[in-house]
Amino acid sequence: MNTTPTPPPSAANFFNQDPLALDPDVVPQIEALSLVRGRPLIVTDCDEVLMQFLVGLETYIETQGLWLDLKSYALTGNIKRRDTNEPVVPAEMPALMKGFFAASTGSLLPVAGAADALKSLSARAQIVILTNVPLIEKEARTRNLAETDMPYPVIVNKGLKGGAVKMLADMVEAPVFFLDDIPHNIASVAKAHDACHLLHFIADKRLAKLMGQAPDSHFHTSEWHEAHAYISERLDASGF
Repeated sequence: MNTTPTPPPSAANFFNQDPLALDPDVVPQIEALSLVRGRPLIVTDCDEVLMQFLVGLETYIETQGLWLDLKSYALTGNIKRRDTNEPVVPAEMPALMKGFFAASTGSLLPVAGAADALKSLSARAQIVILTNVPLIEKEARTRNLAETDMPYPVIVNKGLKGGAVKMLADMVEAPVFFLDDIPHNIASVAKAHDACHLLHFIADKRLAKLMGQAPDSHFHTSEWHEAHAYISERLDASGF
């Protein structure tokens, strides 16, 4: 799910955004990477792909007297107060999410099979984690991933991900795979780098049922063994 304190772009305004846009904080993070030209690259989101974001969020909001009424693929409007059953108003969401990130970014549980799949794939491809966690939580996110056997470079992004993936793809000039749970991010990558293999991955099956497959994606799954097989087959076909 979108994990920035502000909501994701709506379907109405998505097409007005530049899919190549890059936040100024993202560029130096990418430039600092030591990527190998000619070696395939896997760019993966973190929340609901590598880490159980929704489970962590539900645990946190319980401590705040709230609960998640999962009626749609969104947080705003679905987080409700236990005493009144009224939704948390949009103006209060940024502070709530800021508190969640501060308390929970370093302790989320991994998605089943993610670490093993990436370890196997890392023998054939480079791996970069592109996440929309707040920049202040980059160290906690990196530590959480390393402690769960996913010690790969972390790039903290803001907004759509097409620009960041395009910059990364230009650095390797080899097959690129992108995994994310947000259709808008997948659509932006499709526009920014049309050769990219796009995997719509939603670990929590409740969310996957609500969303369905992103229109721009090539593959949809909630299971890492399926994502591993899809990527491996395409690496085989490309001679890697």
